[in-house]
Parts: sequence; C-alpha cells; structure tokens
Amino acid sequence: MKAENFNFQSYLARIGFEGVAAADFATLKRMMLCQLFSVPFENLDVQEGKVVSLVPEEIYKKIVERRRGGYCYEVNGLFAMALGSLGVPYQFVAARPMTYPVRRPKTHMAIVATIEGEQWLCDLGFGSYGIREPINLGWINRDIRQGFDTFGLFLNPDGNYLLQSITDDSWKNLYEFNLSRQEWVDFEPANYLNSTHPDSIFVRSLMVVLQTPSGKEVLNGSSYKSVSEGRSQEREVTQEEIALLLQQKFSLGAAQGA
Repeated sequence: MKAENFNFQSYLARIGFEGVAAADFATLKRMMLCQLFSVPFENLDVQEGKVVSLVPEEIYKKIVERRRGGYCYEVNGLFAMALGSLGVPYQFVAARPMTYPVRRPKTHMAIVATIEGEQWLCDLGFGSYGIREPINLGWINRDIRQGFDTFGLFLNPDGNYLLQSITDDSWKNLYEFNLSRQEWVDFEPANYLNSTHPDSIFVRSLMVVLQTPSGKEVLNGSSYKSVSEGRSQEREVTQEEIALLLQQKFSLGAAQGA
C-alpha cells in the first residue's frame, strides 16, 4: 500500500518516534507503540454521517497532517505505509470480530509483518481490546503479557488463528483470521458497512481509544473510562464534557476539523 504524499520522517514525527528506524523487530515494536500512544482509534467521521475514505493519500493527510485518528483500515493502513517505507514485507489479513453476541463477517483488518523470517501480527485498530505490541504467530497456546494485559493466540484445526484476551479473569474471544492474503481493495465493502449500516457499532456510538504507557483512555458514547496499571475508573459524561475530553485526553481539537 502506497500514498504519493507519504513522508516517512513526517510520520515518525507525528507518532513521536525518535532515533533511527530500521527494518528490524526493535523498530517494529517501538513504532507500533509510538503510534498507539499518539494516534487515537476514533470514529468521528462516521458519527458525522461520512463514509470513511480508503484513499491512501487522504488517510495520510487526515492522520499525519491534520493530526486525527481513525479506525482499523485507517490506522493499520498508515502503519502499512510506514512498513513499506522501511522495506518490511507485510500482508493484510481479514479478521472476524468475535466480541459480538452473534457471528459477524470478516470486517476487521490486521497486518502480518515478516521480520527475519518470522511472522508478527500487528494491529493498531481494534479499539479498547487491541494488542499493544506485535505478536509472533509462533506463540501458540501461551500467555502473552503486554503491559498489564494478557493475550493468547491459538491455532484451530481449520487453520484459523484465534486471538483472545483475559477480561474479568476469564478468556475472551477477540477475533479469528487466517493467512489468506488480502488486497487493499478487498476491504471496501467492509468499510462501507462499518461506515453506514445502522447496526454498525461505529454508526451507533462514538468510540475513541488512546493507549497510554500505563493503560488506556476510552470514550464510548457518554461513558468515559480511564485504565491505569490494571485499575479502571469509569463515569458518565455530558456532551460538553465530551468536547473537552476529545481535546484534553485524545488531542482531537475542533480546529482539526472532522
């Protein structure tokens, strides 16, 4: 995936990445963390009745130049542009979200990057349940600690990987995927569904998530939750408070436009 206006140094500045970036695992991990800590997962455009653009140049302009965030196709798409600039091989995978009470289509996008012959799941766009660091596809049936979160990756007999996390002291299914290579254009129907369908969680409610070194900040509708070192505080907020939170906690000021 490429964008004609993509500038790698401007991208690094946007995510607060300092030092030398190389096509190695240390860079992959640090770049992912830096982006998660600076680029919020958000659906403000969908909430304003817009269909999210998958034009690479527009994604870059929105997140890097206008300092916005985005949902999975946008934030993972931007990360893919950075991987391409580094010369890191990667592929898109289509994942089936499993956090719903009913079976859903494969509407989620994630990335599998290859570093020194090993494959790493990278995902910066699964909202409040998302992983924080790359996960090696060889880490099957084991606890994977990332900060104060624990994830697990399992390989089903049908060849599908299943990603889980420990939530409320029990394992929770997040999504499943396989290594069938997806093209960027393959996500156009899913993007349109997520942007417009009345049953889409992105249409139904405001969602903003920003990972932090100690946890995460989450705004879901009128509920604001701050998680730090495994402890969370949650409260209801007014519309006036939401505008302030977007500015103060998520760096999404009105001046940036929607």
